[in-house]
Amino acid sequence: MMYLSASPFAASPSSATAAASLMESGGAFLCGQRLPLPLPLPARTWALARRPVIEAKAATPRENRTARHQRVRKKVEGTPERPRMSVFRSSKHLYVQVIDDTKMHTLASASTRQKPVSEEVDYTSGPTIEAAKKVGEAIAKSCMEKGISKVAFDRGGYLYHGRIEALANAARECGLQF
Repeated sequence: MMYLSASPFAASPSSATAAASLMESGGAFLCGQRLPLPLPLPARTWALARRPVIEAKAATPRENRTARHQRVRKKVEGTPERPRMSVFRSSKHLYVQVIDDTKMHTLASASTRQKPVSEEVDYTSGPTIEAAKKVGEAIAKSCMEKGISKVAFDRGGYLYHGRIEALANAARECGLQF
């Protein structure tokens, strides 16, 4: 298989005969240099590599979420006066923690795996908005018992919509301020 012509500039019938004679002699020209046919591997790859290749960045939804979460975490920080309320949403459960980032200490937590929440709500198809409301109420009650009334809400890279919004609204209704 020949990838290069005998002369890159000629388009006349005589150049076709020159190309045929060159092929018979076993060579081709590349930038004025005579190359043997078939072309060696580096010359083939060089000829094919000249085309620009545009590739899309393949990122999974999980990678996108963690990138968003890192951007949010640059701005949201938990202090002893105003700890961070972090939300994690899996396909089966919903988890919330109230964290003091200065001490790296979890002050309160709630999830759909805890008995008070899991007994109240049937979530066989995964966590629903009703389950998120129950988790929001549970975390607010736990924080109020420990004297925490103000928190910084960290949505964990998820959109403030659906289960995340329901959890936040239920926590606000039970007395948490954020």
